[in-house]
Amino acid sequence: MSEAVVWRICERGYSPAAFAGKGSARRPGRWNLPGTCVVYCAESRSLAALEILVNVRDSQLLLGRKWVMIAAVLPSDTIERPARIPANWQDNPPPRETQEYGARWVATARTAALRVPSVVVHGEFNYLLNPAHPDFARVRLLAPEPFRFDPGLD
Repeated sequence: MSEAVVWRICERGYSPAAFAGKGSARRPGRWNLPGTCVVYCAESRSLAALEILVNVRDSQLLLGRKWVMIAAVLPSDTIERPARIPANWQDNPPPRETQEYGARWVATARTAALRVPSVVVHGEFNYLLNPAHPDFARVRLLAPEPFRFDPGLD
């Protein structure tokens, strides 16, 4: 069986709950509505960092915090790679259509992971994980590793 490794960066203090999806339920993103628990991950370490950087107004705020990077190993058969997504998926602010698309994916519980395109780096992908899906138990979370944003970001 093949696997995909995806990456998540979070503040160290939040690492025990990094894959619960509670943060996205409180602060919806491009692919989820308020109240919908999903975990946003990226296909590479660098994309995970960029996804955080584009959402921060002052990069200096990143430098004073302790961060970790966590890898998640997904069995390939737990990943949905949709043939179609809403045509306006790149719009900013994120359109309601993409949020509803992700919420429907969670509600139908088709798979534990959904591969979606990154707005930040075209041609690369993010992964939504559904922690309530039965196959989420098959996702292997690796130990958090220290991560830091380069001080040259200012």
